[in-house]
Amino acid sequence: MCATAVRSPAVAGRFYPGERRALEREVDRCLGAPIQPSASFPDALGCVVPHAGYMYSGHVAGAVYRRLPARQRFLILGPNHFGRGEPLALMSEGQWLTPLGPASLDATFALALQQHLPSLADDAVAHAAEHSLEVQIPFLQRVMPPFTFVPVAIGVSDFPSLEALGHAIAQALAATHERPLIVASSDMNHYEPDAITRVKDHEAIEQILALDPLGLYDVIHRRDISMCGYGPVVAMLTAARELGARRATLIHYATSADTSGDRSAVVGYAGIIIE
Repeated sequence: MCATAVRSPAVAGRFYPGERRALEREVDRCLGAPIQPSASFPDALGCVVPHAGYMYSGHVAGAVYRRLPARQRFLILGPNHFGRGEPLALMSEGQWLTPLGPASLDATFALALQQHLPSLADDAVAHAAEHSLEVQIPFLQRVMPPFTFVPVAIGVSDFPSLEALGHAIAQALAATHERPLIVASSDMNHYEPDAITRVKDHEAIEQILALDPLGLYDVIHRRDISMCGYGPVVAMLTAARELGARRATLIHYATSADTSGDRSAVVGYAGIIIE
């Protein structure tokens, strides 16, 4: 693809406001606290944030973003919800638009990733309608200095492939002077009663806090936890451990019932920082 390629927003006006000032107000509401990068986690390597509509999960994502240190490069990993395009797909050149303006892709880091994992294809089709990565961009645009990023849509689900992606990320990051922060986009358990979802989610969260990618993968399958972005989180944890991660901190947890009041069939949301 050419350097002038532009991805238009796919879910503006649905998952988040489609007009600039309304989006600024909504992101600011989700961020709460002062809207500036924080020194709370200066050594952050990565994070887990949700990707539902801002009215449901934005306060969980905002609790993480307001605590991240200022960075100029990001790697955003998200699930491929629709199965379109290549199973492992990034975009390397051009810009993504949101109502807050353009965000530029990081061609240099994208190339480094592909050199370490040739199966990582440059494929815009996998990203065209995918919301899990797009909804992260307005938060970064609002709270970070000017930044570049690489989006990766993950459509594989077997542990060896996810582990290989994590190793490739770690190798590419280790070779960079200014390491991008890894954002793993995932909602937690889906469409079960609130009480059941909270139990299942905290079993998964325990494995993330233990920095155990295989433990997370195993509990997801053993307990039938419908965590849509476990692949991005497994890859991120694999990379973070290889880069020397020491701990993970649960910043905020909620379910959709906290907004809707309906506890019969909920979605869980967790915000976690890894350093």
